[in-house]
Amino acid sequence: MNIVSSTVVFTVDDLAGSRRFFTTHLGFREVLDTPDFTWLSRDDAAPDILLHQRDLERPRERIAQPVVAFAVTDLAREHERLSAEGAPISGPLSRNPWGERLMRLTDPNGIVVELTEWIAPGGA
Repeated sequence: MNIVSSTVVFTVDDLAGSRRFFTTHLGFREVLDTPDFTWLSRDDAAPDILLHQRDLERPRERIAQPVVAFAVTDLAREHERLSAEGAPISGPLSRNPWGERLMRLTDPNGIVVELTEWIAPGGA
């Protein structure tokens, strides 16, 4: 597996407040902003930050687990390898309309590892 970038994911109650905090005080810039999440980045070695709006319909304890996301190359091959190894895949290989292919694994302590691959929205 070749990791090309890292992202830390935070589930928050006040998406706008956290976005303002990181952009105003810590020099992050918005890469993508939607009603459900904001992706922030910097031009140095800091990991990207994904701020995810907490779903008020779901109990806090069900969605507050720590998440680390790694952008990787050839995610389909990694999915096959991890499946063959019996890795604890907790989110199947899927594709989002904005050009992200992803899958999730969960470690024995509940840490979610999200593997993503960025592809052109109209690409295969």
